[in-house]
Amino acid sequence: MHHAHGPAAFHAHAPAHTHERRHDKQRLAATLALSAAYLVAEVVGGLLTGSLALLADAGHMLADVGALALALFAFWLAERPAGAARTFGWRRFEILAALANGLVLALVAVGVLLEAFERFRAPPAVNGLGAFAVASGGLLVNAIGLFLLRQGRERSLNLRGAWLHLVGDALGSAAAMASGLAIWAFDWRAADPVASAAIALLVLRSAWTLLRETVDVLLEAAPRHLDVDELRGALLAEPGVASLHDLHVWTITSGMVSLSCHVHCAPEADGHALLLRLQDVLRRRFAIHHATLQLEPAGFEEAVEVC
Repeated sequence: MHHAHGPAAFHAHAPAHTHERRHDKQRLAATLALSAAYLVAEVVGGLLTGSLALLADAGHMLADVGALALALFAFWLAERPAGAARTFGWRRFEILAALANGLVLALVAVGVLLEAFERFRAPPAVNGLGAFAVASGGLLVNAIGLFLLRQGRERSLNLRGAWLHLVGDALGSAAAMASGLAIWAFDWRAADPVASAAIALLVLRSAWTLLRETVDVLLEAAPRHLDVDELRGALLAEPGVASLHDLHVWTITSGMVSLSCHVHCAPEADGHALLLRLQDVLRRRFAIHHATLQLEPAGFEEAVEVC
């Protein structure tokens, strides 16, 4: 049995993704600048045309700007070094930013639904062609932002929250364009609140998905993409492993999965070789690079209980 100080342990850190994160930050900053610039145009356009769908889209774009700014701040904060008080640094702030974005999305959606209900009972006059023109510009801005953030959303819940804001806003712009055309062509005033309600329901669905994922991370649930039973079986299948206990798998922040486990070794097991094999299984099959494994020789539990 291999010993360093007490039971053998292995602690592997996740590889750095500095290059990807730098590009994500740059794209996020560019998207923030575009959205902030067009927000003013949409607010003015909504007020001039009297379109709730356009104002709803502007309100969502305001939420976008806040979400993008928060996501950018979270990236910056997560890069601060770890210290004695925060051994993981500020990495989880990205998850808190995603949670805040999800809550804002839900609040915006509920507010638009309530206003759409009021307008449906008494639809006001709307400049349909003007609303269509302004919404078209909003759709273009959102399309550019979605293109810039398309890759980063797969790596980061924080970026996915910002990306979902843009998706909802793009749908809002499309709905505002459709309602503007319907009002201009057919004088169907109800198209405005109907489009607004459709936007709100889509945004609410996105908010629910994001909130569910972020709450799972904060509750330290096992990552959705991992089958814990399969992972347990893979570790138990390694020669020299007699049993496992206290197996925990959780997410620190997006892309950073952690694992801890106590491994009861067979009497004939070579601790050093076993540790390397278990490390290889976790990295190769499950992409877990941040693991703490405690190897316990025969009789270890009984000795601990006596102490």
